[in-house]
Amino acid sequence: MSKFELKLPRMGESVAEATLTSWLKEVGDTIEMDEAVFEIATDKVDSEVPSEVDGVLVQKLFNVDDVIKVGDTVAVIEINGEANDSMDSELNIVETPSVLDEAVAVVTETIEVARDTAGSPAQDFSSSARFYSPLVKNIAKQEGISLAELDAIHGTGKEGRVTKADILAFVDTRQPMVSDKEQDVIKKREPVFEKEVNQPVIERQQPTRVIASGGDEVIEMTRMGKLIAKHMVDSVSTSAHVQSFIEVDVTNIVNWRNKMKDSFLASEGEKLTFTPIFMEAVAKALKKYPMMNISVDGDKVIRKKNINIGMAAALPDGNLIVPVIKNADQLNLVGMAKVVNDLAERSRNNQLKPDEIQDGTYTVTNVGTFGSVFGTPIINQPQVGILALGAIRKVPAVIETKEGDFIGIRSKMYISHSYDHRVVNGALGSMFAKTVADYLEAWDLSREV
Repeated sequence: MSKFELKLPRMGESVAEATLTSWLKEVGDTIEMDEAVFEIATDKVDSEVPSEVDGVLVQKLFNVDDVIKVGDTVAVIEINGEANDSMDSELNIVETPSVLDEAVAVVTETIEVARDTAGSPAQDFSSSARFYSPLVKNIAKQEGISLAELDAIHGTGKEGRVTKADILAFVDTRQPMVSDKEQDVIKKREPVFEKEVNQPVIERQQPTRVIASGGDEVIEMTRMGKLIAKHMVDSVSTSAHVQSFIEVDVTNIVNWRNKMKDSFLASEGEKLTFTPIFMEAVAKALKKYPMMNISVDGDKVIRKKNINIGMAAALPDGNLIVPVIKNADQLNLVGMAKVVNDLAERSRNNQLKPDEIQDGTYTVTNVGTFGSVFGTPIINQPQVGILALGAIRKVPAVIETKEGDFIGIRSKMYISHSYDHRVVNGALGSMFAKTVADYLEAWDLSREV
């Protein structure tokens, strides 16, 4: 008999950890190759992790709601027969829980020694009857949270356990505690020092606490909802958002699509929507203006080699997810339609793979799906731009001809471009949006797919 370590796989260059949301197998269960063993969640997507071998699950190394680093061993599977040399060279099995506990104890002891050296006493949580994961304990020690404070935190995890999100939320809203000794020191300070202390300071504004009363219904935010909320707040805090708006005449595109959609479905087996047409236009504009296809890293700008367009898709629960069209500039309209339809369908069914929502360099969102004329979307960090597509409407418009101007019925829409004014000035942000509009308005009615 030999044993195999099932590790948390890499899920994209920007994802370093995931939360274990559920075990699909129990110790003693027989597992087949490619059969899902546990489920994980990141701030981007939920996913199942399959086994790489046939065997029996003999050990779980993490609990539900624990945060796991990429590359960590999550489970141990006992496989029949002799393992080959290459597998033996990769195995580094934690044989018993005591070894894992010992490793955690060593890390904890190291942190405590470091705190003692710095003059900050280490917290001891061993006397609590409540279970805390090593990650939660380490955060509590780093933030100087006492056992009484930790025990008072409301846990949202399984059986009321305190999760990483719970303790970080507590840290954000926590008021500093002052001991009796510190209060005595403050009272004995010299007047000149008190004068310095009383100088105006800028304090972080805390959100107003809302109290539910009467017939109010309290609804807990979903895990994904909390992550999206944090992602949006972080983006607004990071980027200086500026918007440009352009009205686009898409009459030719509407007429062309109406003419081609039936034959396209018959020949390609795919529905022809407006989305791949818009994505094609955005890809061409990004190729013309590569400084819109960038990211910011501190005081450096990283110009991306590939054009990977994120496509915001609505989920049944109302949340959004952003699958990525990789190398969008290399796809023709048929290829773009196939990719768009496939990603949209699997987004709705929660079947996306982790790497399919990674490495986006620019994002497009279709707010017109919900009837909005235009919107001001928030940038999807670490990108520097996002384009919102408004609803297509029939409106009266002035049509210019050689014979003169006249009023006609045209299909029009607004595109809204949000961009990061730290690195994208108004000229570039507006020219990029105008290029997308020009491409759409110049659509060739005689074009073949």
